[in-house]
Amino acid sequence: MHIWTLQKWKSKYKDKEVRTSVRLRFDKDVNEEVKISCKNFCRWIRKEFYFPIRVPIYVKSSYQLKTMDNDTAVGTFFEPEDPLVEPYIRIATGDYCELVEKKGKDAAKLAILESIAHELTHYFQWVNSLKLTEMDAERQANQYSIFILEEYLEQCHQLHLL
Repeated sequence: MHIWTLQKWKSKYKDKEVRTSVRLRFDKDVNEEVKISCKNFCRWIRKEFYFPIRVPIYVKSSYQLKTMDNDTAVGTFFEPEDPLVEPYIRIATGDYCELVEKKGKDAAKLAILESIAHELTHYFQWVNSLKLTEMDAERQANQYSIFILEEYLEQCHQLHLL
């Protein structure tokens, strides 16, 4: 079972007028290289996967995000109770330059894309109404983020994009 292709959501959105796909929204001061990487990754995932209700991804220039329970994180997924209300994702990218110095450009970009894939896995858990413990949901999101990035990198290598 690949939860990014699972279609348990079909009955939920049958005959409903909802916007679909994934959209990116950037803070004005997000690094240009980060913007390009995110745009390329999202262009690929839109071709490979179907998003039955629109999920905007807000790419922030901050170092961390405050969660609804006053914690901090580099990525968050807002999961509305009403399945017809659009969810959203926020990703912090303010540490990009420091990551480049520590790990190099490719690893820094991949860390951000992995955060996006992680939060999108939570989107697919939500849209398919998967009943998971918090630990299992995180474990699955960690596994899928790596799996999706491996698929993406394989495609990039085949197209000589990296």
